[in-house]
Amino acid sequence: MNDKKIKTYATRINHVCNYISKHLDEDLTVEKLSQIANFSKFHFHRQFSEYTGVNVAKYILMMRLKRASYQLVYNKYLLIINIALEAKFENPESFSRAFKKAFRQTPSQFRQKPEWQSWNEKYEPAPNIRNLTVKVNIVELPGIKVAVLEHRKAPELINNSVSTFIDWRKKSGLSPVATSNTYGVIYDDPKNTAPEKFRFDICGSEETDIPKNPQGVKSSTIPAGRCAQIRHLGAHEEMDKKIHFLYGEWLPNSGEELRDFPCFCHYLNFFPEVQEHALVTDIYLPLK
Repeated sequence: MNDKKIKTYATRINHVCNYISKHLDEDLTVEKLSQIANFSKFHFHRQFSEYTGVNVAKYILMMRLKRASYQLVYNKYLLIINIALEAKFENPESFSRAFKKAFRQTPSQFRQKPEWQSWNEKYEPAPNIRNLTVKVNIVELPGIKVAVLEHRKAPELINNSVSTFIDWRKKSGLSPVATSNTYGVIYDDPKNTAPEKFRFDICGSEETDIPKNPQGVKSSTIPAGRCAQIRHLGAHEEMDKKIHFLYGEWLPNSGEELRDFPCFCHYLNFFPEVQEHALVTDIYLPLK
């Protein structure tokens, strides 16, 4: 298969995946999805599995369970029965069985103490599902004073640190999520870094100095300067490809040089408050 046809097929499957993400509350039939992909339904299963690594029914199930996972942890006021029904299960029992089969924890166990490391293994991005168009802007950013929680452990455990940072925000009243910006500072490539050496900072804009606290949050600054910027739409797991594009393709051909500060991102909204396809994240590569 030539490169042009590969890109065409990838675009079609991307379109189907985006449609699924936007319509998780609906009945998603093979007939409907094959029409969206512009494939014969006889070939759709094979093409979808080739590009995503799983069949379409499994993909839909895992996307619904992914949303449910975040609802369990970050929307604790939601009843499990309501989460189950929203995920298109007939009852909490069938939801619990499917959830435990996928993640080796019941929904209640996951809500109390999520095992994010094994959970992340289920959502490794498929290599063929990718965005094909990347626009890079050069922007000038002011210095940003932030509250920071340093994550210094396996990347699969970042959500545990996110929960700690959210707990600090709620208990301290500082850097409120509704009126403050949220950032992530990416020191290391998780694919090339030992888990125990992986570094990632979770940050929220906050002008006041941070008092000592049990969560370990402290004051820091994202320095001012020029940056290359890419806007990423969709799942955070897919951002890695944009970051690799910046470093591996755009930078060598740009004539630019890197500044002594790591790549960082600005999260403009959050899942599950918005559907995953509607997530907006700006990625910044600091330049001299």
